[in-house]
Amino acid sequence: MNAEDAVKRSDGGAWRLISCYVRVIDRISDYVGYLAASLIFFMGGTLIFDAITRNLIKMPVHWAVELTQFTLAAYYFMGGPITLKNNEHVRMDLWYSTLSERGRAKLDLVTVWCLIFYLGVLLAGSISSLQYAIATNEKRFSIWNPSVIPIKALLVACLVLMLMQAFSLVFKHVATLRGEKL
Repeated sequence: MNAEDAVKRSDGGAWRLISCYVRVIDRISDYVGYLAASLIFFMGGTLIFDAITRNLIKMPVHWAVELTQFTLAAYYFMGGPITLKNNEHVRMDLWYSTLSERGRAKLDLVTVWCLIFYLGVLLAGSISSLQYAIATNEKRFSIWNPSVIPIKALLVACLVLMLMQAFSLVFKHVATLRGEKL
């Protein structure tokens, strides 16, 4: 075996590992995204329940709208990774669509590193906020007075998944530049 074959073999092993990482993260993002999509039914049911108890029974429940707000936050957090995976995020397409596949991959590689930096800063702040919420048993000031720890913990978990999905995108763009598919 010559040196070139050894490089190909070691490179192939790394790409197999990267390919496995991309598949696993993409699948997790899909599952979390589908779970997020199902939350719309929960939110609708909660709001219908609130409308019935408030208007028909004349016994308002104070927690329904606030629970829906928390669920909507979870919906947004959990929808981020699948949005990245499916390339359905907002983009200015005036000239992006005119670029070649390699040109788009180069531009996406630059912007994904900006995203990774942003998500890293956001994750650091979210962890700090979660630690504070746990230390003080932080609750939302309202009639219902729910704990904010679960929603802050979900934000941290979803940011970690979004970071993992962003690194998956890095690998996909590098593969495109190499003329490969992941």
